[in-house]
Amino acid sequence: MKHIARFIPLMVFMPSIALAQGEFGELSDFFENFVGFINDTLVPLVFAIAFLVFIWGVFQYFIFGGADDEKKKAGRSLMLYGIGGFVLMVSVWGIVNLLANGLGFTDENIQNIPDVRLQND
Repeated sequence: MKHIARFIPLMVFMPSIALAQGEFGELSDFFENFVGFINDTLVPLVFAIAFLVFIWGVFQYFIFGGADDEKKKAGRSLMLYGIGGFVLMVSVWGIVNLLANGLGFTDENIQNIPDVRLQND
């Protein structure tokens, strides 16, 4: 059973490969929609969550913390996690841009990172 499960992805894509079509049709549209969903929805959502974590840490440290060292410590760690999240996301975003431009997937400006086109226009 394990051996059959390995070949299921190959069996799914084999008809499109065997027909040697210029475009994959619906499969290409699916991938474009999937990449668009990631670029337009998930990436801004993750950035927004990291920003909210940072802001919550600022509130805990400066406003709610007051004289309580435990709340200040928790706020400081949340701020560091938020900043670390920003650094990690921007780094990954830059690596994706370098790979996309290096492999020739996109000819667009840096404003459209990580928008990688799946079809040549």
